[in-house]
Amino acid sequence: MISPALSDALDRWLDHRRALGGAAENTIAAYRRDVLSFLAFMSRHHGAAQGLAPIARITVSDMRAWMAHERGRGIAARSLARALSAVKGFYRWLADREGLDPSAVLATRAPKPRTRLPRPLAPDAARAMLDQVDLQAREPWIAARDTAVVTLLYGCGLRISEALSLTGRDAPLGQSLRIRGKGGKDRLVPVLAAARDAVAAYTETCPHRLAPDAPLFRGKRGGALSPRAIQKVTEQARLQLGLPATATPHALRHSFATHLLSAGGDLRAIQDLLGHASLSTTQTYTAVDTARLMEVYDRAHPRSGK
Repeated sequence: MISPALSDALDRWLDHRRALGGAAENTIAAYRRDVLSFLAFMSRHHGAAQGLAPIARITVSDMRAWMAHERGRGIAARSLARALSAVKGFYRWLADREGLDPSAVLATRAPKPRTRLPRPLAPDAARAMLDQVDLQAREPWIAARDTAVVTLLYGCGLRISEALSLTGRDAPLGQSLRIRGKGGKDRLVPVLAAARDAVAAYTETCPHRLAPDAPLFRGKRGGALSPRAIQKVTEQARLQLGLPATATPHALRHSFATHLLSAGGDLRAIQDLLGHASLSTTQTYTAVDTARLMEVYDRAHPRSGK
């Protein structure tokens, strides 16, 4: 349980975050959950309701106890790091306004998440996926729609949410697309002829009116196409082709990046195309490419014993 004064402070901090702009309402809701969960733990840990005075006395030992508790109930390292970031943000804001010392909180280090390398498809598997998707739907316009979306994922490196955020105004596609990605950041993405043709084939056969401000990609009844529909389409295709479970829509985006890198693409340029905030995220693909080269080397080496 937290005091009214602390609850009010949390609301004011969240309003401050909204005012800064760039934070989606889902992000604000996640901040609230994370900080409330932290404060609830501290209340149980100290056996008393938390107000501004008690949280000013939180120690490094308290922070370690909270993190151990979270890991003990199965919270992943990445989720815990996100929660700690929210708590630190709240404490920085409180320190500026209430004069408390946030040192114990700010000194706490987030656990390092285990790096999971993306699993890109081989170029021939990616092409087979596109071909298979085109064959699956009974209605030609739905087949064209699914092919257009999947082509944008692989041919332009879009996220599903980005492809499905396109509107009727974006068609016909030009030489490039302005995409609003995570954090509200815009980027300019070149559009291959194959992607332009795939989207054109869809718009020519779609039975629904594609108004400028309405979603470009439609469901069977005319509503906005859901991400789950594309996930099901790719799942069906991978089963037909015998591809691993890692052959997901997001794997097509990974494949786009890895194949560009293999062809000599510049890492910084690929970062811009993918809309990564940090180059370190894009550098993951370097590890993927190196790992694949080592596998090939290991199979081909005369002393490999294979």
